[in-house]
Amino acid sequence: MALPHNRRYTPDEYLAQDRASEFKHEYLDGEITMMAGAKPAHSLIAMNAGTSLNNRIGDRDCIVYGSDLRVSVRHAGLYAYPDLTVVCGPPLYDECGETLLNPTLIVEVLSPTTETYDRGEKFRRYQQLESLQEYVLIDQGRPVIEVFTRQPGGKWLYVAAIGLETLVTLESVGCTLALADVYRRVTFAEDAAQSDAAQDQH
Repeated sequence: MALPHNRRYTPDEYLAQDRASEFKHEYLDGEITMMAGAKPAHSLIAMNAGTSLNNRIGDRDCIVYGSDLRVSVRHAGLYAYPDLTVVCGPPLYDECGETLLNPTLIVEVLSPTTETYDRGEKFRRYQQLESLQEYVLIDQGRPVIEVFTRQPGGKWLYVAAIGLETLVTLESVGCTLALADVYRRVTFAEDAAQSDAAQDQH
């Protein structure tokens, strides 16, 4: 939800307010939006993906961060809290040491209320980070992971992995994730409906 103020905030005003609040907020072109709590499936998928990334990356010079790390695209008018962020090489932070400036990989778990934003305007802003090499979207309603990989000349290559039996390769961090691991213990609406129908037959 956006804060009920009929004015636009500067990035510094946003940062001061976000640091003083017990809740997380994102910033876009002067508007501050408080982040809503995640659904159980969203939280589980993010945790599974983060754990899988950590295990697969191993001893490589990369760090996996959860959703409490703020990422800055200040020159593009955006501050955000991605579901997962990976930085390879030395991380760069703002002057307060709280906001990451050079993510290598960003992962967003799609929600019905944020999917359009994550696919559209947010991704367009993220693309202005020179450090960003891959952008990953994980569907929480079905086993689908979409990967956008930066190519020479500023183009982005799109690949989709569909189905629990498939794998997805993340070139920016040199690892492969199994969708079965990312969606471990996640119940999809279709599965729940089939289970209910089976019970009704007994």
